[in-house]
Amino acid sequence: MPALKPLPSKPRTRPGHYAALRTCPVMAAVVKAAGRYGLEPQLQRSPFESLARAIAHQQLNGAVAQKIVSKAEGRYVPLDSIEPSARASELAITCAKDARFVEAVLRESSDVLRAERNVLITRHHRGHVMANAGIDRSNLPRRPGADVVLLLPVDPDRSARLLCDALATLAGVRVGVIVSDSFGRPWRNGVVNVALGVAGLPAILDLRGGHDLHGRVLETTQVALADAIAAGAGLAMGEAAEGTPAVRVRGLNWQAPEVDGQSLVRPLAEDLFR
Repeated sequence: MPALKPLPSKPRTRPGHYAALRTCPVMAAVVKAAGRYGLEPQLQRSPFESLARAIAHQQLNGAVAQKIVSKAEGRYVPLDSIEPSARASELAITCAKDARFVEAVLRESSDVLRAERNVLITRHHRGHVMANAGIDRSNLPRRPGADVVLLLPVDPDRSARLLCDALATLAGVRVGVIVSDSFGRPWRNGVVNVALGVAGLPAILDLRGGHDLHGRVLETTQVALADAIAAGAGLAMGEAAEGTPAVRVRGLNWQAPEVDGQSLVRPLAEDLFR
């Protein structure tokens, strides 16, 4: 079982002397090269370099919550800047939501799959089927007179690659990065973390053509490795006010080429429920 550890919000010992660094030489090199940084974007740095430095200081080697990536990319949208369309106004009545919010959802979606009271399920432009196109207000600072929502990253795989590259530039080592978000699931209650963007590891393991314990040929088995890692990381991240946007994952091994997160999205032509 991989070790899942939430990252401390503040150093409990002197910077660079975390106990975890003694058992993770790769991240020790990253932290040594990065030094002590907070998420303070500077003009000479890209948001991803600033984010990578903040993450490296906190010893990341695994999964990052989508929200901190969206914040680094500046994916904020003030609802006051949105003029609802006729369709958004109609759907807002059906699902009892702010018409401006519904318009934001429509702009991020390629299709509306279900609209009921308090429920709006869409297909995001990236292919993910999810509530409200992944848009929400949770864990955004409250500002008087300002109603702001946060969108998903434009391209989560690109975001994951940029973080991978930034971390590699800091210390000359490459670590896997998963940008994750919590999803509801058809026919099951509750949410679970899944992978949106993946870099530095295979998002999916294709076992087709292999054999089971009794020699039978595996015909359809594909393991959603990145989703499984994200789900485990979600236990440490939490879903409410925990304030843990990144989790270090250790102890994983695989022998497969890197595959990005988009490979986890089932093609529309294979959707049996449409």
